[in-house]
Amino acid sequence: MTLLAVVELGRGLVSADEPVLYADDEGVLRARAVFETLRVYGGKPFRLDDHLDRFAVSAARVGLRAPDRAAFAEASAQALAAAAAPDAVLRLLWTAGREGANRPLGLVLVSSLPPDLEVLRARGLRVATVPWAPGALAGAKSTSYAENLAARDDAARRGADDALLVAADGTVLEAPTANVCWREGELLLTPTLDLPILAGVTRAAVLELAPAAGYRVEEGSFPLGRLARADEVFLCSSVREVMAVVAIDGEQVATGAPGPAATSLQRALREAAGYPLPQ
Repeated sequence: MTLLAVVELGRGLVSADEPVLYADDEGVLRARAVFETLRVYGGKPFRLDDHLDRFAVSAARVGLRAPDRAAFAEASAQALAAAAAPDAVLRLLWTAGREGANRPLGLVLVSSLPPDLEVLRARGLRVATVPWAPGALAGAKSTSYAENLAARDDAARRGADDALLVAADGTVLEAPTANVCWREGELLLTPTLDLPILAGVTRAAVLELAPAAGYRVEEGSFPLGRLARADEVFLCSSVREVMAVVAIDGEQVATGAPGPAATSLQRALREAAGYPLPQ
């Protein structure tokens, strides 16, 4: 992805090549920072209010003062106008600021979409299971993502595109940057938010859209074996949207290709965003 625009709260638009973080920012030193990532369709951020709600919850979890919603919304509009990219990725970042200064730093970034998104969607993802012991910040969008990325790297070494995080007792959790769903006939299953997973905004949208697409929804605590026997599996996240999983640990998922639920829910998600797919 290419960085297209940067806005610093209280300062305004800055060059994408200009440094904005000090070396002693606590977001750098101790990962005392939170973020949100969301998709932009036709110049409009999708469910920005929901992302701002979660942004505030994450900030409280890591001991940061609440980010200014209005300031971030205004900065988002400014960054998107400067980027002039109708289809993009919007990121919000809120750090504790310089050590001892008690002055948080807010940034809004606009980047281009990953170039391989639609190639991966057409082919489907291969995932590898990775044992996972969630920490105290599980469910918060903090920048402490080293473990998540290590899990993805582990999966990549085994020839997979992404990791599927599984608890010590075999309970399915999530992917490093996405939620997971699977289909059994007309039943759509996904891990409950009572587990230590992220409350994905795209996950919520997909579950809202599922009944109209013909699927009943069940949230719960499910073993890996149940997911492995599913008719189809998919991940959902802001950037990837709905993306099918076609293999788990080298074993083909039943459909072996993007299935009907992933296909119909991707279309429904785009329609909900006011950016429908071509017929």
